[in-house]
Amino acid sequence: MQKLAVALMLALSMSAATTALAESSQPAAPAVDPAWKAPEVIAFIGVKKGDKIADVIAGRLTASLAEAVGPSGKVYAVETAEIAKVHPEGLSKQKSLAAKSPNVIVSADPIASPLPTGLDAVFIRQNYHDLYDKFMGPADVPAFNKAVFTALKPGGVYVVLDHVAAAGSGIGATETLHRIDPARVKADALAVGFKLDAESSILANKSDDHTKNVFDPSVRGHTDQFLFRFKKPK
Repeated sequence: MQKLAVALMLALSMSAATTALAESSQPAAPAVDPAWKAPEVIAFIGVKKGDKIADVIAGRLTASLAEAVGPSGKVYAVETAEIAKVHPEGLSKQKSLAAKSPNVIVSADPIASPLPTGLDAVFIRQNYHDLYDKFMGPADVPAFNKAVFTALKPGGVYVVLDHVAAAGSGIGATETLHRIDPARVKADALAVGFKLDAESSILANKSDDHTKNVFDPSVRGHTDQFLFRFKKPK
């Protein structure tokens, strides 16, 4: 009886050790700032298990997206060569994430390069305005948006989150304040065939008067932000 008890205790101990080892090998849950409202943004995108998503100029929500699509999905972390040149640390972080999360695929091709095809969603967070800036070329924005349209499945979505610039300012504040007029983003997307599917005010902030640089300490992390979801018609 004593031998049986010892054997049982040993088996339980080994089982517990095996479980602990398995759990330790899993990627840690992504740590995100609550101010980013990652769960709400991901719900707005409509992410499902198994989805294929391009996170253009990948950054703070890439890990959350990878967790949301699950092992059967894919997140294409598109850093772009232009961004990697200016911020190489961003590319390094994405490569570190990919080493832990097999469903994350990192690239750093020029902004003019085609995106992977058959995508369920394309997401660009706080960087759409950068497409118009000198360090990005500037990019051929109509061509970029057309590439997004081509990469998506019929019914796929293009989600843009960015800092609000003053109404009527167009692209006048992209270099100086790192903001863009929401109306310009809508016009850009509609021009290549997208339909506006939804917009959200979850990151809106009425106390932001749109006159300050987004890195100004008085507004950094609290800017008024728009969130649009465009859909490729079926």
